[in-house]
Amino acid sequence: MEQFQYILILLACAVAVVALFRRIHLPPILGYLFVGMIVGPGGLAFIPSIQNLTFLAEFGVVFLMFTIGLEFSWARIVTMRRALLGLGGIQVLLCTLVAALGGWYFGLAPKTAFIAAGALALSSTAVVIKQLAEQHELHTTHGRLSIGILLFQDLAAVLFLILIPALVNKGDNALLVPLLLALAKGVGVCIVLALFGQWLLRPLFHEVAKSHSNEVFMMAALLVALGAAWLTHHLQLSMALGAFLAGLMLGETEFRHQIEIDIRPFRDVLLGLFFVTIGALLHIDTLPNHWHWVVFILISLIAFKAALIMVLARLVGAVSLAKAFRTGLILAQGGEFGFVILTVGINHKLIDPIQSQIVVAAVVLSIVVAPLLIRYNKAIGNWIFRKQEASLPDDESKSTQLADHTAELKDHVIICGFGRVGQILARFLEQENIPSVALDLDPMRISSSSLAGENAFFGDARRADVLAAAGLARARMIVISFADETAALETLRHIRSLRLDVPVFVRTRNDSNLKTFQEAGATEVVPESLEASLMLASHLLLMLGVPASRILFKIRAIHSDRYRVIQGFFKGTDDPTLLEEEETRMSLHAITVPDNAYAAGKTIEEISEPETPLAVKVLTRGTVRYPDPDPKMVIEAGDVLVLHATPESLYLLGERILRGS
Repeated sequence: MEQFQYILILLACAVAVVALFRRIHLPPILGYLFVGMIVGPGGLAFIPSIQNLTFLAEFGVVFLMFTIGLEFSWARIVTMRRALLGLGGIQVLLCTLVAALGGWYFGLAPKTAFIAAGALALSSTAVVIKQLAEQHELHTTHGRLSIGILLFQDLAAVLFLILIPALVNKGDNALLVPLLLALAKGVGVCIVLALFGQWLLRPLFHEVAKSHSNEVFMMAALLVALGAAWLTHHLQLSMALGAFLAGLMLGETEFRHQIEIDIRPFRDVLLGLFFVTIGALLHIDTLPNHWHWVVFILISLIAFKAALIMVLARLVGAVSLAKAFRTGLILAQGGEFGFVILTVGINHKLIDPIQSQIVVAAVVLSIVVAPLLIRYNKAIGNWIFRKQEASLPDDESKSTQLADHTAELKDHVIICGFGRVGQILARFLEQENIPSVALDLDPMRISSSSLAGENAFFGDARRADVLAAAGLARARMIVISFADETAALETLRHIRSLRLDVPVFVRTRNDSNLKTFQEAGATEVVPESLEASLMLASHLLLMLGVPASRILFKIRAIHSDRYRVIQGFFKGTDDPTLLEEEETRMSLHAITVPDNAYAAGKTIEEISEPETPLAVKVLTRGTVRYPDPDPKMVIEAGDVLVLHATPESLYLLGERILRGS
């Protein structure tokens, strides 16, 4: 029960503080760090210990690395090898070397200096990725360089975690054997997950997608991410490494966008908890005694790291000086894996807790400053390098993700359903140079169309977050072309709950749910069967010599009247709608009134009731037809009544006509 109280305190503080930071336009990461500093054991101690939350918070980094993997592919990693190995490798090596020499110069033991240097050499993957994603800068030049360096840092963190326990040993092979073993494990995991992704993951998600179940799809994504993290953790490697490799495998499939959307809520909540635990590591009461060392390390860390990465990005990355500076500014802070390295060092008694607290304070404060530096990296870069950068726009590359693809789209058309109708519409729009994006849940269709270069993505258009990622706020028009009218109606309602002004065209197979769609907010409802009948009637009348202008006038009149004139039809045994939910299907039925029927001699109005009204479309008496007969018209024996009703109400109406019950 005590733990439950701590969770309530944490949630209450997080909601209040993050909402306040949002209101004053500060990054939410700062809010989470502030909550940890205040409620943690180093602050007001509302929560005396965060040990029970640390393990759960680590999953925030796991899901973050998983979503990073979704953004990449093996081909992209090969193309990023200069940033990944060149920039990342040199940066970690030089930062560790300089920081270790500096620590040794100021009196730290060599092993202690090495551990502190390793903690300072790494940047915060969680902060950088989250902030760049919010700013839509993941695929800029400085964004790609930053991610490449971060990926190597995450791999280097695994090496540090192997080296630190080895420093306790005195044998000659203390370092060589663990390194070779870790290398073998890493290569083996990569091979296993690569084969698993190629042979099992794609077929697995094809089958899961065919179930059309959001719950099953989400559970499958969680199983893959956590399963890969468990595998690497079981092999004494980083859980984040396994999650990244799993995301990398799924990033090669057409399901990457839907998976990213399903994982995002888990990632964001657990990342928030992770940042709270980081903030709680800072013991405010220790700062007054060592504040000068904290400030010195903080300034030295940001200045040296930014300058070093700027030089490396300029020389190795071959980018402009302004973009190199922005890359350095983004990565100038410490990282979450630094806390893990310090914790391992303390557990092996290689670093004094007081000394570690100084480094922790400096890293935490650098992470506190980092969101501001990242948010204003462009403004700072333009201010310093205004001549070089003034005429150079951010070079956003085309993303394979739906949100990134639509980020620059404006006045586009969203096609919900990429079947036969949706594909025809997309071709017409392409011919007129009108941008469009399509959403569909058929994995085979999306796989084929994506390979062909179509702007089609795997995503459930009934979900608000998918519609938002497709650019609903900026869309010019929406077309719903689902064959499943239930799904089409749900999609329409979601669209109207998010935006009321956008025109929405709905394709249906017939007119049975025409009124329902119109009441739900459809701008136009186009029944496929009725349009086919109108086209056939147009050709027929044209061949019979009826003037084209008269035919066009009739078609326009029917459209303006919302098909009311031609609504209703007689169903046959071969009608496919008989296989669906008949209680929601209105159709025409003919009933002959026998001599001894209850309705004979009574008016239509008399045998009609509010619960089941008698909707008589046509009354036939002998050879005379009475379309839409007057409700006061008397029914006679032998009359044929054409009723517009559902099968259930037809039974009740038949009983009333025959027996009056």
